[in-house]
Amino acid sequence: MKNEYPEVKVMGERAILIEFKPEINEELLEKILFHKKVIEEYYIEPIVEVINTYSSLIIYYVSYIENVYSEVLTVKELLNTPNIPKKVNSLLYNIPVCYDPGFGLDLEFLANQKKCSVAEIISLHTQPVYTVYFIGFLPGFLYLGGLDKKLHISRKEQPRMKVEKGAVGIGENQTGIYPKASPGGWQIIGKSPVDFFDRNSKPPCEIGAGDRVKFYSISRKDFDEISDEIYSGNFQIKKEIYEG
Repeated sequence: MKNEYPEVKVMGERAILIEFKPEINEELLEKILFHKKVIEEYYIEPIVEVINTYSSLIIYYVSYIENVYSEVLTVKELLNTPNIPKKVNSLLYNIPVCYDPGFGLDLEFLANQKKCSVAEIISLHTQPVYTVYFIGFLPGFLYLGGLDKKLHISRKEQPRMKVEKGAVGIGENQTGIYPKASPGGWQIIGKSPVDFFDRNSKPPCEIGAGDRVKFYSISRKDFDEISDEIYSGNFQIKKEIYEG
């Protein structure tokens, strides 16, 4: 029997999963973010937390779901809310990245694999406007879509035990930035001095799903200067309204 999407499933005693067709594209992202907003506006915080992935929504409840059947019906009714298309301007964040060899640990490897120069790798990485699909696996880790196909490469067979905070990497068809030091298997090509997660800020991660990101290359000197500005609280990410 053919699946009918979205599917609504109970996940334990405190969560409901909404699965859409397993695809990765901006049209589906727009639909998911619309339903996410409808659900968030229906419930009074902090009763639930709604998190999206590429093709699903997960509703986490603070307490146990008392009447699962009734709750699933409520969610299904919310999913039937008509989505009236309207132009929504997201934000475009311009993120500095230093591709210095000291930071781009896998730049040479990637250049050899792709049979091109390091300069070409940097150019291909800084040209696209990336779409933020969702935040995970670490708080503040941006899952970005739009990586040039020429840069697609598998993750490392043996992950590093520690990848530095700010490291910019490529894994399969995605690129992203590690918001904190952690183990990781992505191919590291540079480093950004920007902080992407601050638990004391509201929201802790300024960039959200549906926003856009564009990287620009900076020198090692620029990296050090921006790092000093961030430390003293004088640096602001360049951002603008994105009209795609």
